[in-house]
Amino acid sequence: MTGPPRGGGPRSLGASLLDAVLDETLDPAYARAAASRVAAGPPPSPLRARTVVALTMVVAGFLIAVTYDEAAAAVQGRQQVRAVLVDDIGQGSEVTDDLVAQLEALRTEVTSTRDELLAASAVGQRAGDALARAELGAGAVPLTGPGLLVTLANADPTADEDPVGGGTEESDPRGRVRDGDLQLVVNALWAAGAEAISINGQRLGTTTAIRFAGEAVLVDFRPVTNPYEIRALGDADTLSTRFLTSPEVNALAVISQTFGLRFDYAEEDELTVPAGSVPELRNAVPEIRDAPDPTTDPTPGG
Repeated sequence: MTGPPRGGGPRSLGASLLDAVLDETLDPAYARAAASRVAAGPPPSPLRARTVVALTMVVAGFLIAVTYDEAAAAVQGRQQVRAVLVDDIGQGSEVTDDLVAQLEALRTEVTSTRDELLAASAVGQRAGDALARAELGAGAVPLTGPGLLVTLANADPTADEDPVGGGTEESDPRGRVRDGDLQLVVNALWAAGAEAISINGQRLGTTTAIRFAGEAVLVDFRPVTNPYEIRALGDADTLSTRFLTSPEVNALAVISQTFGLRFDYAEEDELTVPAGSVPELRNAVPEIRDAPDPTTDPTPGG
């Protein structure tokens, strides 16, 4: 009995897959990609490609130039506005200085006339002596004498100049003298026995406040700038000894050394503190109430 002829009958699954691999040597996806390239036509020439790149660079350069011009115009506009504001501040400061000078001249004239009138009688002399003591206690007169000069200043900026912005900035905000630092020094000087204190020419009184507003320190609501010179009148040796042994001052010295603040002090034979500003006088008056109506207001036990 003979078997089926060679090549006849059903074929196995493995044989059919092998035949498919041998017949189709190119992956269908590659074939479709090749057909797409043929349909799209030949690739662009090198000259055309270089032209497209050049046009792209020209457009990009134009956009960069426009952006730079706009940024430069904005910076110039800000500088012009700042210059106008600086001029306005300068003019306002000059007007304020003139008014302050006129006020001081009028105050001196009034004080001289008052002293002459009070000296004309014994009662006036006693009143003048009492007034002088009151003015001395209120800090209304300038004083000169020995004392201690304390200087606080911000740390020197360590950052290099910005090549774009052209400015510098401090690396650490803790390298700036703040209102709390000045308050600490002033309180330590009062505790050490200071008789009169001023900060950058601003006399401190019983109602003087030291505050931090934005980037400025206000003393008696007037701005003072870096460096800060604190003048304290009194016995220089006593002030120096008590001031330096204060734990608050020692803590400030450590902070100054850590963040680069300038903290200096020196005994002086003669220091001058100006007169303080005249405080606004306020007085209280009793509240006036209407008398109760006996016919409508019942009395206790009635």
